[in-house]
Amino acid sequence: MDLTQGTEVEKNARAKKMMLWFGIVSLLMGFAGWTSAYIVSSSREDWSSDILLPNSFLYSTVVIIISSFCYMLAKNAIKDGENAKGTKWLWVTLGLGVLFVVLQFSGFSQMVADGYYFTGPTSSIKVSYIFLIAMVHIVHVVAGMISLLVVLYNQNKGKYSTENYLGVTLGATFWHFLDLLWIYLVLFMFFVK
Repeated sequence: MDLTQGTEVEKNARAKKMMLWFGIVSLLMGFAGWTSAYIVSSSREDWSSDILLPNSFLYSTVVIIISSFCYMLAKNAIKDGENAKGTKWLWVTLGLGVLFVVLQFSGFSQMVADGYYFTGPTSSIKVSYIFLIAMVHIVHVVAGMISLLVVLYNQNKGKYSTENYLGVTLGATFWHFLDLLWIYLVLFMFFVK
């Protein structure tokens, strides 16, 4: 495929999609490094294998899966010319994103209440990894929520139509990536003791 061919709009869309995928691959590499370090560190003598993930992490997993489905409904509605419906689903997605972050911090509070801290004398290397991995994911969810706010702003300005919804597609792709990444991370932390 010759990437120099096509209209300016097509080339611009290809460039934006490619940049998004470069970003996603770089994020995957970062999380692969952290999860690899987690595995290597699990052989340490001071590794605590009896630490359970907070229930809030499991609830937040359900929330982010539902939010991804809502983003898909929003994209399909905008693609079909149902802008009011698309806007509604975008707002629902944003609300679920906020709920995800709240549940994550609830999980951190539950861990602290159980005596597990990110650093300090009562901390362990495993707890530090759990906090680190979850916090870095939260930072990326916040970035996804900012991109969702941009999509909502553009949607309210009437920028998207049945022929032009690239911004929604890019935002949804990043959001779905964050969803799949969290599912991987929570399963990883649950099964790798």
